[in-house]
Formats: sequence, structure tokens, C-alpha cells
Amino acid sequence: MSSIQPEPASGDTNARTERAVGNLSVGIVGLGEVGRIYGEALNGAGHKVSGYDPYVQGPVNGVHVTDTLAEAVEDADIVLVLTAAGASRTVAVDAVRHLRQEAAYVDCTSSAPGAKKALLELFADRPDVQLADVAILGPVIQLRTATPLMAAGPAAGLLADLMAGIGADVDVVDGALGDAMAHKLLRSVFMKSFAAATVEAVTAGKAVGFEDWIRDQIARELAGDGQRTIDRWLTGSVVHAARRSEEMDAAGAYLEDLGVDSTMSKAAASHLRALRDN
Repeated sequence: MSSIQPEPASGDTNARTERAVGNLSVGIVGLGEVGRIYGEALNGAGHKVSGYDPYVQGPVNGVHVTDTLAEAVEDADIVLVLTAAGASRTVAVDAVRHLRQEAAYVDCTSSAPGAKKALLELFADRPDVQLADVAILGPVIQLRTATPLMAAGPAAGLLADLMAGIGADVDVVDGALGDAMAHKLLRSVFMKSFAAATVEAVTAGKAVGFEDWIRDQIARELAGDGQRTIDRWLTGSVVHAARRSEEMDAAGAYLEDLGVDSTMSKAAASHLRALRDN
């Protein structure tokens, strides 16, 4: 059985007082590396952890591995779904029939915000179940339980309190289901695109013996005044769109001559042309 001290009422919807969470029954669906890390840590914090994954055989430290999804979730106070995004809906359709009364169901997959919001329809006949959308904002395999998380939805507070017990920092978003993932994807637009552009530039630099120089150029941009750099990019990209699009066309052609992939350079040229024409 769970032992949760009620959260005091507050007029501030963003305020959350940490609750003492102990002796919870936790169900984990998805026992890949991330599921294993969280399962072992939650067990170490005193929670009873059951888990299911059709592709995992053999023991998992701290987790009672079940033969079916139903067995993993039927007695759980809170269920954490840590599967690939493509399995999110399938898991929800199966799990909704087996959840105990007043359980919490937390989708930690990288499904799009719309897919997370669709859980409301799937759980329409289970108003007793509290839902939450979680976005994982870092590499769990490297950072383990210290990986920052973002959560939204009715069960976000409970999830935050549970994960705080294993050292996780959870930013609770005052918003609807899917809003946590929306934040992550906005971050991904920059982080993944910037990483790809960095790989392209450094690969090209290495091809011509200028790797140290281009690394230094990138590092200087990262070390500067972040907000000022953002403003410079936002205004400069529009004002100088015509000239910069031609420059990036030349950059893409140069990389092709070097035999280096120029996907990001070509994408930048296309983006700048769109800014120029608008």
C-alpha cells in the first residue's frame, strides 16, 4: 500500500510542496537500459517495483519481472511507461483495463505532444486514473537518476515527489498533458540541429586540416552571452538573409567538393531563402 502525505493547498498553481512518498508499488513497462536504471533505483529507495518487457528475459536488479503487462501494472500505485515512442499507444490500450483504482499512469516516452494528449481519450472511462506526461531532458545512461525531467498533467506532482527520492530533478509544468513533451521538442529543434551542424562543420574542418580552428570558433560562440547571441541570430538572419543564403550555398558546394555531407549547410541556405522571400 502507498503512504503519501497530502500536499497542502496553495493559491499558486505553480507552487508544489514536496510530499513524503514511501512504500509505493511501482509498475514499469519497458525494461531497456532506462527502465533498468530507474527500477533498480526505486527499489533501492524502498519501493516495490514490478516490470514488464516482452523483449527482456532473465532477472533485472531490483525489479520483479512479470510474464504479462497486466501483472506488472495491476497492483501499482504508479505506472511508468519507458518504452519506445511507437509502443506508447499500444501499451496504454492494454494497461487501461488492468490499472487499480486511483492509480497514476505516467507516459515517459518520446511520443509527440498530440500522442500524449490522446491518452485523455483512451482513459475517458477511467476518470479515477491520474495521468502525467514526462519528458526526459538528458541521457539517462550517462546521468542515470540525476537526469533532469519535466512533467505535466494531474499526476505530475506525485511523479516529481517519487523521483526526488532517487535524486531526480523534476520540473513540473503548469499545463496540460503533452506540454512537457512540447517543451522537450522545442529544445530538440535547437539541440539536435546545432549538434548536427557542429558535426558537419568539424568533419569538414578535419578534412582540410582546420579542425582545431573550427572547434575554437564553435567554443567561442557557446561561451558568450547566450541571450545576446540569440538576439543577434534572430535579427541578423532576417536582415542579412539574401547574402547569407548565397554564402551557405557556397558552403554546401564546398563541402560537396570535400566529399563531406552538406545536409545542414543546404538546409540553412533553404531556410535563409525563405526568410529573404518573406
